[in-house]
Amino acid sequence: MGIDLATIPEDPGCYQFKDESGTILYVGKAKNLKKRVSSYFQKKSIAPRTDILVSLIRDIDVIVT
Repeated sequence: MGIDLATIPEDPGCYQFKDESGTILYVGKAKNLKKRVSSYFQKKSIAPRTDILVSLIRDIDVIVT
């Protein structure tokens, strides 16, 4: 899929962040996928571990539920 935030739906569901080798780094759920996933890329986070996570993301898969 690649990272294209414009194509993420506003529906509820789950998302997977993957690194360049396709390894799943993080799995999350959201009532609004677009808002939740986009929030990771909007501004610098408070937690340094989140910044590291975002720097490793190369692909995002979403599952609408």
